[in-house]
Amino acid sequence: MTTTHITHWIAGQPWRGAAQRRGDVYDPATGRVTGQVDLADAAVVDEAVGAALDAFQQWRHASVARRTTALFAFRELLNARREQLAEVIVSEHGKVRSDALGEIARGLEVVEYACGIPQLIKGGFTEQASTGVDVYSIRQPLGPVAVVSPFNFPAMVPMWFFPLAIAAGNTVVVKPSEKDPSAANFLAALWSEAGLPDGVFNVVHGDKPAVDRLLEHPDIKAVSFVGSTPVARHVYETGTRHGKRVQALGGAKNHMLVLPDADLDLAADAAVNAGFGAAGERCMAVSVLVAVDPVGDELVERIKKRIAGLTVGPGTASGSEMGPLVTGAHRDKVTSYLDSGVTDGAALSVDGRAHPIEGEAGGFWLGPTLFDHVRPGMSVYDDEIFGPVLSVVRVSSYDEGLALINANPYGNGTALFTNDGGAARRFQHEVEVGMVGINVPIPVPVAYYSFGGWKSSLFGDSHAYGEDGVKFFTRGKAVTQRWLDPSHGGINLGFPTNQ
Repeated sequence: MTTTHITHWIAGQPWRGAAQRRGDVYDPATGRVTGQVDLADAAVVDEAVGAALDAFQQWRHASVARRTTALFAFRELLNARREQLAEVIVSEHGKVRSDALGEIARGLEVVEYACGIPQLIKGGFTEQASTGVDVYSIRQPLGPVAVVSPFNFPAMVPMWFFPLAIAAGNTVVVKPSEKDPSAANFLAALWSEAGLPDGVFNVVHGDKPAVDRLLEHPDIKAVSFVGSTPVARHVYETGTRHGKRVQALGGAKNHMLVLPDADLDLAADAAVNAGFGAAGERCMAVSVLVAVDPVGDELVERIKKRIAGLTVGPGTASGSEMGPLVTGAHRDKVTSYLDSGVTDGAALSVDGRAHPIEGEAGGFWLGPTLFDHVRPGMSVYDDEIFGPVLSVVRVSSYDEGLALINANPYGNGTALFTNDGGAARRFQHEVEVGMVGINVPIPVPVAYYSFGGWKSSLFGDSHAYGEDGVKFFTRGKAVTQRWLDPSHGGINLGFPTNQ
């Protein structure tokens, strides 16, 4: 079988050098190697940063109208070719087509938001701030900035950063995951076709050596990262030690608290949607369902019934509702928790290894898995599994459930399911988590609101790529989004696009 060669995109074109190392890229639905990606060493990273620095000398002075023109052109091209990009995502990540289209739609929201940069980047003026003193502020770009993005959203997560960076006059180096690298190159080619000057948008592929060089490079002024908490901490500490502005989003262990008065059909649908969409490979996935008894038994039975009806198969198949995991190694790691959970004393109510698979045997499959009677201290509770494993914890009251959530070291997202408006308002004010949904399992903000967790889910404030630290992505309780939506339409594992 012929494999595709995937290389870096530097200064407006594919890199022409010879890589010292390459990595395999797989089709997760078959387990076959479909590509070889060049892995950058420090010299290649320096070349990309050099191209970004050269381009910055002109792009920083480009008029806002010129920048907006490129953004609008990019938006039109991306919208017209979203189907092709979705195919690329499905082929390397494994998620189903509807989910791939959903992540592209969420990325487009940020591109469209960035098209309004003439209003967003305005400065301010205060007359007579002190006697005979007028004060004005201006917003200026920083320089070359880096985006280190994860495998689970190869198009959306980079697009949550680079449109605003480019619109503000910066240049960008994207380091995508080496597991599914082609989406970044697809976006780079669209930028070139949209008329963006060479070097404003660059892509380097690689692993830790490439990331560390970006973090240490003196010409990189800011870094945005999404990934696991240990790596996020390393990125934050290394980047700030080298004088950079750093936003590092880490792991999650999102809880969904279900009160006895909740609509149990709505709660069961939501648990399946948020627990198994994208095979659980989402930082906003619900991985812990906290049931306030006496509803635990009934809720578990409703979830089991829904799991039995889920179709697991290739993302290219029209009937598939959940695809494979991204790599064989990751599938094996997630599967190991099924044994450790039982060893720790949890009840394995649904074993994903027994779920029927409508795909090739060599694919990286694991069906939806449900644990019951889980407790803190068990590995399935404590660890971010990042796979289709949902744990049910039983509690006796709202207060016990709230205390459980607040004691968790992660603080990315959470949800409460109830018909009690007073409980909903109380929960919003008392829970120590960044994003909160009421009867909404995945409280993901739209483009112009903040995304970000608390505690070990986020390191550093989310500064925009502007000299005065304007916060396009920000952190803090005052701006945390609280989604209130009691409606539901059954099971839909796709990424939400209309919240």
